[in-house]
Amino acid sequence: MDRREGMLRSGEVAKILGVDRHTVVKWVKEGGIRAVRPLGGRYRIPESEVRRILEGGSNCDQSI
Repeated sequence: MDRREGMLRSGEVAKILGVDRHTVVKWVKEGGIRAVRPLGGRYRIPESEVRRILEGGSNCDQSI
């Protein structure tokens, strides 16, 4: 992950992937999506992670 890389909030990622924000947070907690969480903050997901998922490189459970 490049320090200059754009970071997205879970709601933004959810909108791109067509799932609920809570699903994205679940995937982060399960380790399916790499994310950072600033002290006391909310998850931030690198744009490269979203690209990886869109390209089919995800190990997230797609069942909702």
